[in-house]
Amino acid sequence: MVNEIMDAQADMACEDGATARNGYRERGLATPVGDIVLRIPKLRAGTHFPEGLIERRSRADRAVAAAVAESWTNGISTRKMERIARKMGIGRLSKDQVSAMCRSLDAGVAELFSRDLGEVGFPYLFLDATYVKCRRDGRMQSTAVVTAIGVGSDGVRRMLGVAAIDTETHAGWLGFLRGLRERGFSGVRLVVSDAHAGLVRAIAECLPGAGWQRCVVHLERDVCSLLASRSHRAMADKALQAVFRETDPATVRSARAGALLEEAEADVLTYLDFPAEYRRRIRTNNAQERMNREIKRRSRVVQVFPSVESVLRLVGAVCAERDEDWSSRRYISPESMRRLWEPAEPEPAESEGSRRRGLVVVETAMELAGGGRRAA
Repeated sequence: MVNEIMDAQADMACEDGATARNGYRERGLATPVGDIVLRIPKLRAGTHFPEGLIERRSRADRAVAAAVAESWTNGISTRKMERIARKMGIGRLSKDQVSAMCRSLDAGVAELFSRDLGEVGFPYLFLDATYVKCRRDGRMQSTAVVTAIGVGSDGVRRMLGVAAIDTETHAGWLGFLRGLRERGFSGVRLVVSDAHAGLVRAIAECLPGAGWQRCVVHLERDVCSLLASRSHRAMADKALQAVFRETDPATVRSARAGALLEEAEADVLTYLDFPAEYRRRIRTNNAQERMNREIKRRSRVVQVFPSVESVLRLVGAVCAERDEDWSSRRYISPESMRRLWEPAEPEPAESEGSRRRGLVVVETAMELAGGGRRAA
């Protein structure tokens, strides 16, 4: 990187024809990010030594550190980073040096998750957790990484918080949600998550008055896991998908997919009480699922994190990257978001017609599932 800067400056010195390039002389230079081999350009007339080398080296150090930190965040192993570093002119790059450079991420992550959340209300909150392996108290443990995604009243998604807790207990989730409240989080109308008992209890305690939407994708998985045969799982899955594709609330509530939604109906159909334009976006926790997959992908090369701090460093950097990407586009349009505060239109009561339509939806889906199996 420093060598490219010197090459460019030497080329500029030769542009007027007063001198010409005459090879290189090499010189070793120890920097905080490793040993760098400088290839200083030689000129036929005069000498070339980049002005302000120390200042430029300082900038180059920061650039190298940023490149290494970004590579680590993107899931590149230390061994691969050593090969990349050699191409950048760095002779050696130890694990300790990689760790030191990755600590440069801490300030940005800390700033993201300490920012004031009171400047805008967050009507929608998505919560979930994923698990990574981490050394705690001298032994390897499975650690829950919990994250919160909010949709502001302006329709923009934001990363609100991340924490590493032992397990998804009520106490762990409650402490996490209280941390959001202390930073000014307010205005929540609907929380979307899975049906983990500790999480659901914490939501009820810390966010009173907010509705809870059980993720319909999680529900479909839970229902199918209770059925023994593949044919029954296929029919149940098709029936549930058909129900949730319906846009008429009366038909959805009438269908219920037989007994499949009998116990979960109150929690899984909460999304029907919100504006129709974006019900599809708030009935699942897909935003969190994508985030969890990205965390898993990037942490796979680490395998076992040496500390909780390193977990939060990597996950926080991934969250910061995603938050920046979301800031340039809206998840829900302002026009649709404004409908949230308009008086709700009375929902049509279930009728014989809606019950028949619901029954047809379920039966058709199950027939298609059965036909697909026979064709296979």
